[in-house]
Amino acid sequence: MKRGFYFLLMLVWLPSAAMAQSVDWQRFVVPESGAVVDIPTAVFSKEAGKPESGYGRLFETSDGRAKLTVQSIPNVAGDSPAVFLAKKNPPPNIVYKKITPRFFAVSSFRNDNIWYNRCNFSGRLVNCVLISYPASEKRQWDAIVTRISNTLSSR
Repeated sequence: MKRGFYFLLMLVWLPSAAMAQSVDWQRFVVPESGAVVDIPTAVFSKEAGKPESGYGRLFETSDGRAKLTVQSIPNVAGDSPAVFLAKKNPPPNIVYKKITPRFFAVSSFRNDNIWYNRCNFSGRLVNCVLISYPASEKRQWDAIVTRISNTLSSR
């Protein structure tokens, strides 16, 4: 009896665990700039228009609880990542900040959400991903945010 129960439990548990682990990723290209990033299309399933400035696209989860912006904006002054970020007047309560000669990444909390921004510098363009998601779901989002961030590049 025990053996049959465990077998049945495995049949029920394995497919749901596999589905929780598998996410379909699709490469998104900003046509005007050549910025490229992998996006989990099953997660960010709703297109939500264009960013306020520059080129790119806004995406949301079907329930609107998380948002992703892929954006390329001009860097007409040729600012370094540190100068560019300073000009954006980021909030003082940043929890994570990494600045290199080629990119910056910053993250913090706003209300009940975590926001994460990474911007790569490529010539006179700055290619960015901006992600906002519920802080209570941090562990579930960590791998998704990491992959999005690590795949941001220019063609």
